[in-house]
Amino acid sequence: MAIAVYGAGGIGCYVGGRLAAGGADVTFIGRQRLADELAEHGLRLTDYLGADLVVPAVRYETTPGAAAEADLVLVTVKSAGTATAAGELAGVLKPGAVVISFQNGIRNGELLQERLPDHTVLTGMVPFNVLNRGGGAFHQGTEGGLDVQKDPALQPYEEAFERAGLPLKQHDEILPVQWAKLLLNLNNPVNALSDLPLRDELAQRDYRRCLAAAQSETLDLLKAAGITPAQLTALPAHRMPPVLRLPDFLFKRLASKMLAIDPLARSSMWEDLQAGRQTEIDHLNGEVVRLAESLGREAPVNAKLIALIRTAESGQATAVPAPTLLKLLTSR
Repeated sequence: MAIAVYGAGGIGCYVGGRLAAGGADVTFIGRQRLADELAEHGLRLTDYLGADLVVPAVRYETTPGAAAEADLVLVTVKSAGTATAAGELAGVLKPGAVVISFQNGIRNGELLQERLPDHTVLTGMVPFNVLNRGGGAFHQGTEGGLDVQKDPALQPYEEAFERAGLPLKQHDEILPVQWAKLLLNLNNPVNALSDLPLRDELAQRDYRRCLAAAQSETLDLLKAAGITPAQLTALPAHRMPPVLRLPDFLFKRLASKMLAIDPLARSSMWEDLQAGRQTEIDHLNGEVVRLAESLGREAPVNAKLIALIRTAESGQATAVPAPTLLKLLTSR
């Protein structure tokens, strides 16, 4: 069984690398910059539990045709590139190829299915954080396996993911899982604006209050829309904002696991800003704003986070102190 990772950046190199380390036949497809980097250094994968794996022989291609023989295609492009990726794949995929969207946001799987109507397209979700450390090294900084829409087409590949240490957790309904992940990803802009590692950011109450405000606003909208997020953490989604708002000493005592994050872990949005790339803000907080609009309501906290990240994308990225960010988000 041949597996292709389409759009192999941080998440794609890590997931595909774990599969390759477990013995799977994996082709990575992405940008020339990463192809050159992995050709020089190979692929090294580490995680918060101490794993340290090296994949010395990496097949990294830069053209869509490299996916032509794949039985399974993992799409890991940034959300803004989904339509382009779908068009490229439509011209090369062989009959019967299975496609999984392992992307942030809510709508990518649907868009891929629309553009690839003759293929089985499944929506997946990567719950953990991956940091690109440079030199072919990618680090998983938080816990989690892989979540995916349940389908019989996955059966031939389950063993490969098990061997990789990334078992597939299959769900009859994936939308509640996506929204649960998006609620966690609402911290991405807060972390990017803080310019701190995740653990250091979450250790400060005012940054946590910023996240709590964005989550509370989203939970109210989800309730109005009749959507109940899945429980991905020890706490159900509706319990997270009150815990985030606790004073530091209580938060450290009651939510110590949230701070038991690898000191290297940062959000992908921070990484995008540092590299001068467009972020996925429209596919994270933007989804909240669109949900509010569909209900005839507003989402001012999430809208302000979008505006702040847009400013940062224009090259004006500076670290925003926690009290300042909280005031910006909660002032009328």
